[in-house]
Amino acid sequence: MQKFTSLTGVAAPLEIRNVDTDMIIPKQYLKTIKRTGLGTGLFAELRYKDDGSENPDFVLNKPAYRNAKILVAEDNFGCGSSREHAPWALLDFGIRCVISTSFADIFYNNCFKNGILPIVVSPQDLEKLLDDARRGANATISVDLERQEIRGPDGGVVRFDIEPFRKHCLLNGLDDIGLSLKKAEKIERFEAKVKAERPWH
Repeated sequence: MQKFTSLTGVAAPLEIRNVDTDMIIPKQYLKTIKRTGLGTGLFAELRYKDDGSENPDFVLNKPAYRNAKILVAEDNFGCGSSREHAPWALLDFGIRCVISTSFADIFYNNCFKNGILPIVVSPQDLEKLLDDARRGANATISVDLERQEIRGPDGGVVRFDIEPFRKHCLLNGLDDIGLSLKKAEKIERFEAKVKAERPWH
C-alpha cells in the first residue's frame, strides 16, 4: 500500500449529502476484482449522460477539478453497501483524501486499508473547506497527516483527529497484509516450534 504522509492538490466540492457506495461506483462496475481501471466508473451516473457523453455540470468534469486529489463532501459519505470497489475507484481516479463531517463505518475502514485518508471535521470547518474548494483551480489544499492539519489556500488551518494506529499504518503504508508480514519472523518461529512439538500435524 502506498504511504500517505502529506498531500497537496486541488480539492473538489461534492455538495451532496448521503453519497452511497452505489453512487460512488455503480453496480455494473463490480464484475472485476482488479483495483485498476475503476476510475472511469467513479460517480458514473453523475458524470455521464444516458448517451455516454460527459455531464458538464458535474464537478469532476469541470476543467478545474479533473485532476482533483481531495474530495470535500457533505455528511454521511460512503453509506450503503460495503463494496470495497468504492475506495478502489476513488484511488484509481487519483483521490487520496476525502473530507466530510461523517462517514459510514465500513467505507471509513476500507479507506484506511487502501491508502486513502478519510478526515472527519466539524460542520463549521467543513463549510470553510467547501468555501476553499469552490475556488476552482485555486482550490489547492494541503493535508499533513503527521501534524494532523489541513491548510487552505489562504493559510487557514483546520486540525483533525485520527486514531494513532490508523495514522501509523497510513504513514508507513501498512495494510492488513503488510502488518502480518512485519510479524513474519515470529510466525515462522511459531510454525517451526509447532512442527517440532507435534510432527503428526
